[in-house]
Amino acid sequence: MATSQKVPQKTRERYEKLKKSVQEHRYNYHVLDRDTISPEALDSLKKELADIEKEYPELITPDSPTQRVAGEPLEGFTKVEHKIQQWSFNDAFSDDEMHEFDARVKRMLKDKLGKSVEPTYTVELKIDGFKVVLEYKKGSLTVAATRGSGKVGEDVTQNVRTIESIPLKLQRDVDIIVEGEVWMGKSSLERLNTTRVKHDLEPFANPRNAAAGSIRQLNPQIAAERDLDCFVYDVAWADANIPDTQYEELEFLRDLGFKVNTHFTLCRSIDEVIEYWEKWKDANGKMDYLIDGVVVKVNEKEYQDALGHTGKAPRFAIAFKFPAEQVTTVVEDVKFQVGRTGRITPVAVLRPVSVAGTTVSRATLHNEDEIDRLDVRIGDTVVIQKAGDIIPQIVQVLPEMRNGKEQVIQFPKKIEACGTDGSIERIPGEAAYRCKDKKSGVLQERKLEHFVSRAAFNIDGLGPNIIKALMEANLVSEADDLFTLEKGDLLELEGFKEKSAENLLKAVSAAKTISLDRFLIALSIPHVGGETAYDVAQHFGSLNSVRNASKEELDRVDGIGQVVAESLSSWFADPSDQALVDRLLEHVMIESVKQSDNTALAGKTFVLTGELESLTRGEAGQAIKDRGGKVASSVSKNTDYVVAGNEPGSKYAKALELGVATLDEKQFKDMLQS
Repeated sequence: MATSQKVPQKTRERYEKLKKSVQEHRYNYHVLDRDTISPEALDSLKKELADIEKEYPELITPDSPTQRVAGEPLEGFTKVEHKIQQWSFNDAFSDDEMHEFDARVKRMLKDKLGKSVEPTYTVELKIDGFKVVLEYKKGSLTVAATRGSGKVGEDVTQNVRTIESIPLKLQRDVDIIVEGEVWMGKSSLERLNTTRVKHDLEPFANPRNAAAGSIRQLNPQIAAERDLDCFVYDVAWADANIPDTQYEELEFLRDLGFKVNTHFTLCRSIDEVIEYWEKWKDANGKMDYLIDGVVVKVNEKEYQDALGHTGKAPRFAIAFKFPAEQVTTVVEDVKFQVGRTGRITPVAVLRPVSVAGTTVSRATLHNEDEIDRLDVRIGDTVVIQKAGDIIPQIVQVLPEMRNGKEQVIQFPKKIEACGTDGSIERIPGEAAYRCKDKKSGVLQERKLEHFVSRAAFNIDGLGPNIIKALMEANLVSEADDLFTLEKGDLLELEGFKEKSAENLLKAVSAAKTISLDRFLIALSIPHVGGETAYDVAQHFGSLNSVRNASKEELDRVDGIGQVVAESLSSWFADPSDQALVDRLLEHVMIESVKQSDNTALAGKTFVLTGELESLTRGEAGQAIKDRGGKVASSVSKNTDYVVAGNEPGSKYAKALELGVATLDEKQFKDMLQS
């Protein structure tokens, strides 16, 4: 405990605010059964309170809230090739994303069926456990396997046979393959960990890890002692007549003798789905098993078949996840950043805090409307959240923590990076601001830096300093000017000699052949990043097809929403942008995205985290795609490998928690080469 010292007035005031805030939120949660703040955010407030008391113990009083008692397949398992490929779900985190899913389903069904239809949805709890695939022949369990890569899993039949809720013999003599989730109850985990501690063994961190660890034991006797349970939720294949709807399929599974989670429901609209999610979001944690969201599936099997699958997930289903991890911190300042497209983003400078396994000191405020909606001010105590590894965002302000010294955030009238007079304007139809001068020197400089970056034309040796020097010498103003440079031009610049000038011109020449997706990335089209550009390039095949595509045609591309479609359509319709592309085509040759014959990583899903020394993330991702693999943005139990560079952060921690195989840079490169 720290030595007693005089408590600064500012600290004393914040301490009293924290005490009052924690007490109010605890009362709302425990007495009124009302969530006014997430449990994680409340824990964050309590930790700050405890930290102050640790430094200044004289502040502690009896009424302080702190004083209240309050992967890779294992050796020994046989590989099993799945007769039916196993898929993972795409995720949604908000009402807006669910409405987008609903609109996408209806739009695709109209295209497929030639008429408008109104699908219904079956909604089930998303049990956070360990997936198994069960095969029965003539009603008898023959094989139980892990999901594995989706194509190949591990034979865990002997362990699964020890789970009493999984029938060894069905009520009917059918041939069937079903999918389910093995889980361990929280109460069972507590008993298991008590025993493990007594025997000097490391306790399991959570029920999910315990379930996975139990199923992947080589000794079935250990699995039998673990008190595991299982909910079955889907028919992958059957020789019997499968019901026409998802809802009836769950009842069919129950009639066969499987244990089915009873909390499924039929929703007539996406708004009913959201209401169901809200109900279970508030109830999350009150069940003995872990729930991390709900699974939403188009109810009609006819429509499911019409929608089909992408390479990763079913188009007819989505996982609607519960809120991400949340913590509290203080807004210390606000900066206004100008992107290469001229869009201005307010960014909150935060008191550093750990969230989702990483230290966060900044969070996006998105736009002026979001600032007004939150009523966030400089000096405010706020709740921030981070889903996976996306940019943290402020989701709530705690006004009871204000001391009257907070400053209202106001958008500036001018920003220095926005050209000669720095003027800005609100984008028509949007909540964002942008620079009025779209050709300002700073914006052009940033566009050119992006144009030559590794993700785009990858011109070696053409860094920010040289771009700046070329622009100041009036040798380059637009991207196509780079391809007209002569050795004499470069020799006029400070630091260039014969050899260095020749090397740079060789690099420029070598970059003249480029794939369509990287060309699209290079153009700095708003909302078009690497994955979007790749999807568009694969769908259309040629630049002319992209240029001539209507907004409606663009909107039909998998993974492309209305906003991106509008951005692409309007960009290629702009005369100045058309002229730039035409001038570039005088110098460069664009290749279609190649479909590689190399399928060494087919069916494998990778997640990249941290900084690699010899590759950018874009290059690493492309190397995986070139070999038939897939790159995901977040770690789940369906991830095969996590490639961890320097300072890997929360994705690496998640991989360890889930038991997903991790690769360092050398191991990853060895895998690519082999």
